[in-house]
Amino acid sequence: MPTPALYPCTVTHVRTAPKRHTLHHRTCLWLIDVDHPPQIPTVLRPLARFRARDHFGGDEPTLRAGLEKFLTAHAVAPPRGKVVMLAQARVLGYVFNPLSLYWCYDPQGELLYVVAEVHNTYGERHCYLLRTDAAGRASVDKEFYVSPFFPVDGHYRMRLPPPGERLDVAVHLERADGRPFTATVRGSRRDATLKGLVRAAVRYPWSTLAVSAAIRVHGIRLYLKGLPVEPRPHQRAQKGMK
Repeated sequence: MPTPALYPCTVTHVRTAPKRHTLHHRTCLWLIDVDHPPQIPTVLRPLARFRARDHFGGDEPTLRAGLEKFLTAHAVAPPRGKVVMLAQARVLGYVFNPLSLYWCYDPQGELLYVVAEVHNTYGERHCYLLRTDAAGRASVDKEFYVSPFFPVDGHYRMRLPPPGERLDVAVHLERADGRPFTATVRGSRRDATLKGLVRAAVRYPWSTLAVSAAIRVHGIRLYLKGLPVEPRPHQRAQKGMK
């Protein structure tokens, strides 16, 4: 899994209940080694920055330190091998990552676990520690308020194989009455060259702001379709996230 890499991709959200609604959005994600983020010339740095404050508790000096603080708080030994992160970069001073993924390896290159970091549009963050099978599949109870149209219940079934030439990630929300929501992220790997960075910036201008705006616009559309809004519960800071 060479890093850094760029993944131009399509994000798809499909809601099947209580009303059917589909969102398609094209963007570009980065795959980076958290210990060796890409070295970008100063003049292009506003197009892609990776800051520890944008992830986990936001109070550690590095991405790995933030990850280790979260894991230690949950009595999990931090990885001693490589950690690769799939996420949006900070672009022109703004970043919003609905989902950041961290594949954590031992020194021999064996995958130990995956951490899925979820951000909602209310500025809150929550992490899920996932033990995936050989196909990259895992299941975990939902613990975090994301969409205003779903309560905090049910569980997620995820497919999170490490990205290679192809990126193919899926998250299914399952509740007692069925599977009302599925999100997929699919794309192809590109080398993270300076030319590739500029091309991505031209093709996906203000990419992180566009993602945030798209979520809000589609939320308004769902509200206008008559979907009831679920009250947002008070979200206490997760262990290791403060």
